[in-house]
Amino acid sequence: MSNTNKLQTRFVTADEAGLRLDRWFRRHFPALGHAQLQKLLRTGQIRIDGKRAEASDRLAQGQSIRVPPQVVEAPSPEETKAQTQKQSAHDAVRLKKMILFEDADVIVLNKPSGLAVQGGTGLRENLDDMVKALARKGGGKPKLVHRLDRDTSGVLMLARTSFAAAKMAESFRRHTTQKIYWAVTQGVPKPAKGRIEAPLVKHGELMKVAETDEELEQAKSAVTLYQVMESAKGQAAFVALWPITGRTHQLRVHMAYLGTPIFGDPLYGGKKPSALPVDELGKGLHLHARRIIMPHPRKGSIDAVAPLPPAMQKTWAWFGFDGKAEADFSEA
Repeated sequence: MSNTNKLQTRFVTADEAGLRLDRWFRRHFPALGHAQLQKLLRTGQIRIDGKRAEASDRLAQGQSIRVPPQVVEAPSPEETKAQTQKQSAHDAVRLKKMILFEDADVIVLNKPSGLAVQGGTGLRENLDDMVKALARKGGGKPKLVHRLDRDTSGVLMLARTSFAAAKMAESFRRHTTQKIYWAVTQGVPKPAKGRIEAPLVKHGELMKVAETDEELEQAKSAVTLYQVMESAKGQAAFVALWPITGRTHQLRVHMAYLGTPIFGDPLYGGKKPSALPVDELGKGLHLHARRIIMPHPRKGSIDAVAPLPPAMQKTWAWFGFDGKAEADFSEA
């Protein structure tokens, strides 16, 4: 059935005479929010006797009210509640499979590639909404304390309490948290171990290393330590990365800056033609938040390691890279 067929015309009854239009809708369509009602009125989709109307209009017996399809088809509050509960249960199952560690203060997830951390245009789901399903009775929604790009997999920290969130945010701010990423680069970075200090500036929708005086004035400092763990005949390398700062797309831009973009990165050159056997390797961005070491909000420390996702496991296996390697940044 088309939406046109679901359009309804209703008539004001004697006991509804004198009601404001917005209250009439609240009585008949309680799931319709105020903002949505205002938009429908503003665009002329709701009418009284064929004429444009306002929420404050008073109704008279016998008047006709045009009710557009999206209002007719809107779920009832009971249906909405049931859908929300079903979605929450589904999210809880998915999230529990991602959990690497949890206690009363902290949740550590292994985020899959492709799942956005926060909402945005065109996104059907995001982690920030999903984690409502992990809220404990009497407690609020777990809080994000840092971010990962949508296409980056790996360790993501959440705080269960405001106290923990403040302590963890302070650890990131003071750089007492060590974040180790694993990546596969096209080509081998030279030298094999180093420190990249290249400030970043936004360029359209992307980031770039600042070069001009004008760009440098607007840029933010960005520092990355890197270490080549293994290489494959000069064609590719397994690289460990430690971003001292946490700028948007920092690791991706810095690796491209060295002339060795991260494999599978369509934004910063990782899709350029190369001698790599593309069809035999894993798909997607080869950047994984492998490990986080940080002070626990109350005592001790957290040392969380996320296993490689299946796509990157395939690449590691093809090249024969060591999946248990540990980077040493002690002399960096």
